[in-house]
Amino acid sequence: MSDAAQSPPLAGGQVAPPSTPLAASAFLRAARGEPVPHTPVWFMRQAGRSLPEYLAIREGVSMLDSCMRPDLVTEITLQPVRRYAVDAAIFFSDIVLPLKAIGVDLDIVPGVGPVVARPVRTLDDVAAIPDLTPEHVPYITESVRLLVAELGATPLIGFAGAPFTVASYLVEGGPSKDHARTKALMFGAPGVWNALLSKIAGISAAYLGVQVEAGASAVQLFDSWAGALTRADYEQHVLPFSRQVLEAVGRHGVPRIHFGVGTGEILDLMGAAGAEVVGVDWRVPLAEGVRRVGGRCVQGNLDPTLVFAPTEVMLERADQVLAAGRAAPGHIFNLGHGVIPSTDPDQLKRLTDHVHEVSSR
Repeated sequence: MSDAAQSPPLAGGQVAPPSTPLAASAFLRAARGEPVPHTPVWFMRQAGRSLPEYLAIREGVSMLDSCMRPDLVTEITLQPVRRYAVDAAIFFSDIVLPLKAIGVDLDIVPGVGPVVARPVRTLDDVAAIPDLTPEHVPYITESVRLLVAELGATPLIGFAGAPFTVASYLVEGGPSKDHARTKALMFGAPGVWNALLSKIAGISAAYLGVQVEAGASAVQLFDSWAGALTRADYEQHVLPFSRQVLEAVGRHGVPRIHFGVGTGEILDLMGAAGAEVVGVDWRVPLAEGVRRVGGRCVQGNLDPTLVFAPTEVMLERADQVLAAGRAAPGHIFNLGHGVIPSTDPDQLKRLTDHVHEVSSR
């Protein structure tokens, strides 16, 4: 594919100079809907829990502590870029880190996930949550700056949790399969719900802003649990707050990715929230995902378990994803969710190399 002669304005009116190696990256070009030399690849959780070098450096260090140490954040973020030669780096952090930074009493319990000491129930609980400022997260600014210096022409993706997903942890007090308390608050105390999601939207937007101001080239908003909602409930109770986050970060002029799990029925609404790129999980055929998000770049969506299949099967299915992605204005190859911890890193390397080779023909 030929390269475009000039980069169009990004959201917010900013223009990424096409003469710079970073602006010419396949990842950023795909996100902007421009011609690319090959389909760009990166993987959600591309370092976490599967790379032996990641496990070694994390030994004896808690998840949240590792997210607050710029030396570890930098090294962990770079590990998959070195090993796989992916087209973008995803900032190593956790979606609850901003809450920890502003003083919410929580911890990430191994084998469980984020656990909140005092779940949110009332307007007073919401009012007690501070807004996030750059002064809360100086280690994030330092980490991003260190990474941008190391990455050179490879873009860094910043990320944050979407309001619904973060709210679910705050309301449930930890991970939940049915989100019963979350939905009970949403349906039964709409004033508290709206105040909480507005508060989280501000925190997420500020957190993304810190990352972009420090040098991140794109952002991803993770709404991991949005698939637990009906279409009508998502549209009424969640979409306005995700839109609030995406509109705020859009002022920085970087591509925005919106991703959720089990969100096939709301893909068009997730696109309508304002992102240039919509992530499609593996449950929805990518061709159908392309149709549903209409006119936007798509990201995805190989089933994460296919890396355990014979290599030829994995690559055949990857070819099907690539073929479907050609119908979209842009396609960023990814798994349909995060890398499974027991994944063989060599399989991801084979997958990355194959996508690059096949899509460059």
